[in-house]
Amino acid sequence: MKTTHSYRTLGAVVALGTSVALLAACASDTTTESAAPESNSAATPRIATSYDGGVLILDAKTLETVEDVTGIEGFTRVNPAGDGRHVFISGSGAFTALDTGTWTEDSKFYTSTPALTDIAFDATTPGHVVRHDGKTVLFDDGTGLVQTFESAALLDGSTPEVETYTTPEAHHGVAVELSDGSLVTTVGNEDERTGIVVLDADRNEIARNEDCPGVHGEAVAANETVVVGCEDGVLLYRDGAITKVQSPDPYGRIGNQAGDEDSPVLLGDYKVDPDAELERPTRVSLIDTATNQLSLVELGTSYTFRSLGRGPDGEAIVLGTDGALHVIDVDTKAVTRTIPVVDAWEEPAKWQEPRPALFVQNGTAYVSDPAENAVHAVDLATGTISATGQLDHTPNELTGVTG
Repeated sequence: MKTTHSYRTLGAVVALGTSVALLAACASDTTTESAAPESNSAATPRIATSYDGGVLILDAKTLETVEDVTGIEGFTRVNPAGDGRHVFISGSGAFTALDTGTWTEDSKFYTSTPALTDIAFDATTPGHVVRHDGKTVLFDDGTGLVQTFESAALLDGSTPEVETYTTPEAHHGVAVELSDGSLVTTVGNEDERTGIVVLDADRNEIARNEDCPGVHGEAVAANETVVVGCEDGVLLYRDGAITKVQSPDPYGRIGNQAGDEDSPVLLGDYKVDPDAELERPTRVSLIDTATNQLSLVELGTSYTFRSLGRGPDGEAIVLGTDGALHVIDVDTKAVTRTIPVVDAWEEPAKWQEPRPALFVQNGTAYVSDPAENAVHAVDLATGTISATGQLDHTPNELTGVTG
């Protein structure tokens, strides 16, 4: 059954990164309320990029550094929290909200500078952060705990009331709550992951499919179709039914996806060598959820799990190791534009190591450039670089908020 309770606000000392790190030094910089700016009629989008020791907050238009949030040790993951203002910092002890310092006309509170807040959700091994239909869902790989809350509630300045569900066995998983209150979550344990289960608003099972070895990742397409990847295709869930779409290869792994909730077509990666220590694929997958068809597109260059994005018109965008953005028309399944951005690069052996990453927001593709300690903004309408921000640190993960 679904349970509801409130979390007490945690202190500013939280466990982050692959090892526990104290963030007490950031507590004095955390402000939950301050005087509103004299003018607050426009949004101020921000970009966040992690580095070894902290997170840089950049102005999304100029890419100038707004704030360097320091004192975060170990490998740090960053995700939008869903309210247009906060970014979740995921570490070994909690999902912790970082206020980017942006504001909008209807914001309920203001901060003068970006800072870590004391809004935190306990998690043994913080995993996926999913945003859909005004809800944010957090998945703890270490316990199977799923925590769901209204995304906009973060703007109140305190830890929101959450609804919780715990999977029967802990695993590296993901969950998404749909508009009717139903919950789609992965099935697995520490040894294997096999599929998905769908629970209604009262958390009674309504659908299950375990024909999905190595299930990983999720995205939502048009008509609230949830797609999760398998080692031999994908599972689609819509309107009470789960459908398997098979890969054309016996082993055709789709583990990372990029969806557009206005498009029936989903972009995914595609790997075919189950024995490869590090496969460098050159094909991506396009899954049409309206026809249950899976197509492959050859890029002529490899890419990584941080290379997938969607443009403002639903186009698929892939950042290649050739240093260019490859724009794909999801209807014709063809590459329509190639936009050079950074120098050619090679994927590092360890997935935690910095490599160029792609994040798309408001018609702009943001590309990190670890070799040059920079981030570039590409105007997708013109195909030109509109701004470059030079950084004091080497960027790793990349995300942003709309303001």
